[in-house]
Amino acid sequence: MNIFTSLIYELLYAVILFVWVAAVVLLVSKRFYEAIVDRVSHSVAVYYNRKLIHILTGALVAVLVPYLFTTPILPFIFSIVLAVFTYLPHRRGKLFYWFQTRDNVYEVHFCITWGLTIALAWIVFRNYWFGIVPVLFMAVGDGVTGIVRNMLFKRRTKSWWGNLAMLTVTLPIGAVFGYAGIIASIICSVIEHFEWRFIDDNVTVPLTAFLIVYLFNTYCPKTLTV
Repeated sequence: MNIFTSLIYELLYAVILFVWVAAVVLLVSKRFYEAIVDRVSHSVAVYYNRKLIHILTGALVAVLVPYLFTTPILPFIFSIVLAVFTYLPHRRGKLFYWFQTRDNVYEVHFCITWGLTIALAWIVFRNYWFGIVPVLFMAVGDGVTGIVRNMLFKRRTKSWWGNLAMLTVTLPIGAVFGYAGIIASIICSVIEHFEWRFIDDNVTVPLTAFLIVYLFNTYCPKTLTV
């Protein structure tokens, strides 16, 4: 397969994945919101939806990246497009009410960090999985954390029970890297508990995981199993 043909295929894959993400965000999650909002509060339905989107888009697409793309250029471009797509409703004051809230733009952070982490992994390691595992910490680990907290407290809040749930998910994911991944999963499961005004766990979790794995790869490479 020549470079031109490969590019055409990758563009096609990117478009298909973009359509999938748009379908989840605009159709699937909206239907899910409508199905549960009469049984729970609006804020609870919104928060469930945000985690649903994390898993069905961020996690699923990340796992497919190594099999579909030879470079991170297209995934990164589309992550920025999605960041703009999710930011504009905040800018215009016309939110996608079924998953967005006025008090934060963390879903925008999610899109940007997703693309940045995967791009960095390819640039630094020439191995997507060094970015995918941190992204899965964010998408699946934090997703499970939010679901557990929502079930327990019926509102967006921080709780160590949620962090414990996150650890049960991130430990087996991080184990693919050996000791480095296990340590990263523990630290990230703690860091998720904290957020600041402009920096939330969609930024701190994947970038912290990436940094830990990078340091292990630099100073203790034999501890990595990838």
